[in-house]
Amino acid sequence: MNQAHYHLVLNHLPIIFPLVGVILLLVSIFFKSEAVKRSAYLIFIIGALSAIPTFSTGEGAEETVENIAGVSERLIHTHEEMAEIFATLAYILGGLSLLGIFFSLKAVKFSNIFSYLVLLFSLVVMFYAKQVGTTGGEIRHTEIRSGSAALIQDGKNIEGKDSEEKDED
Repeated sequence: MNQAHYHLVLNHLPIIFPLVGVILLLVSIFFKSEAVKRSAYLIFIIGALSAIPTFSTGEGAEETVENIAGVSERLIHTHEEMAEIFATLAYILGGLSLLGIFFSLKAVKFSNIFSYLVLLFSLVVMFYAKQVGTTGGEIRHTEIRSGSAALIQDGKNIEGKDSEEKDED
């Protein structure tokens, strides 16, 4: 297996874990369950930890795919920038979740308010999770590219003609 393969194996984990964490945190708030809240925090921590190997295999994946025909350096760069933001936010969410577990175990007075703050922050993380997943998918999946990006890539349309040429068919 090469770095691209490792990256593909790992890349869904940091996206899925926060989604599961959000669902559990909402359930914990609705049912007022500290155990479920702690589980949500643990899921956020696991998600942050899963971002480490995923992010670290990204550079090797880039080296593997950047010379493949049809792969756009611009799309790779966009994905890389989104991944940097997402990874940073995931790490912060993991840190906040560690605090949340501590506050929950110590029955700190503002533990419930803190869970709402973590929920709000996790929604921001989910937005960037969606962005990083979409930009990553666009690298090799032309069918999910929006608008002209699906038709034109690096000055060539899908048929291989220059984007300046007119189709005379």
